Formats: sequence, C-alpha cells, structure tokens
Amino acid sequence: MKSLLLNSLLSICCMTPPYLISGSKARAEDWGCQVILCLSNPGGPTQYGECGPPIQKLWRELAKGHSFPTCSGVGFHSSRPGFEPYYCKAGYRLAGEDGVRGRQATCVSTSPQPVSDALCSNDGDFGTRNDSVLSPHWQRQDGRRQCMGYPIARPNVRSQPHYVDVTIDGAATQRVWY
Repeated sequence: MKSLLLNSLLSICCMTPPYLISGSKARAEDWGCQVILCLSNPGGPTQYGECGPPIQKLWRELAKGHSFPTCSGVGFHSSRPGFEPYYCKAGYRLAGEDGVRGRQATCVSTSPQPVSDALCSNDGDFGTRNDSVLSPHWQRQDGRRQCMGYPIARPNVRSQPHYVDVTIDGAATQRVWY
C-alpha cells in the first residue's frame, strides 16, 4: 500500500524522472529512495502525507550527524549538512560585524537609500556615527543633494537553520532546510 501511495505521488509530480516510477532501478520501499522522491516534489517534500515519515526521519538522522541516505540507480548527490541560522529580507545581504559582544550577523542594504541629512556632514566627510546606516554620503539625486547610505537591519532567524544541497539526476541543485 505504501509503495502504491508513493507511486501515486510520483505520477502527480510531473518533474520526477520516469526511472523513479518504473521500479527497475530504484524501489519506493527503500527509505533513501522515498526521501529522494519526496524531495523531488515541486510542492515541497512534505506536501503529501506519505512523505511525512521518511522526511522527518531524514531530519532526525541529519541532526545526529548521519550522512544523507542513498538510493541505488539514481543520479543523486548531496552536500555535507550546513548551518545558516540567519537570513535577510529582499534587497539586503547578510554581513558579519564586530560589535561589543563579538562577531554579529547583520543585514545591509544592497543599494544606497535616502537617509537623514544629519548623518552626512557638509564637507563630504562622514557625519554623525549611526549604527543603523553604513557609509552615509552626499549624492546628487534628481538634481539636488541627498544624504544616502546603506541601512542596516536585524537579520531574521530561521526556524530550520540546517540544510543540505541536493542534486537529483543532474537537475538544478536545491537547498533543503531542516
């Protein structure tokens, strides 16, 4: 029954290579093959209930430092597990900063934004020190002088900070968070 449900899942996932359905090379009963089938689902690895148990087992095993499972007959590669606890909203990049509490993560705007004129001095040097803007400077904007800088924001904290990069059958690599 479990194999039938996973094969049904496969027929829904139009991006799944046909050899995963055939059973001649990879078997849906194998835990490693179940993981690969579920990870190849464009709707996400746990979109279907049948994928919950094998994917949850994967997260537990990776969290213990075990390697990614294998599936014979499938062109599959995974990276070593990684850890990335922070991320930034669109238009910002993650950067490290030395602060009073040591090295800290911060998000810095990828393009200059208008900021308070108080941050720029009249002679072109840096004005008032501000921990919320990097590199304040005067710049011509729409024919007038505007104080511009790179705003800093707090990074967001991931609920699932661990990841592996997975490539299935030479397709684009996808990052799987757990």
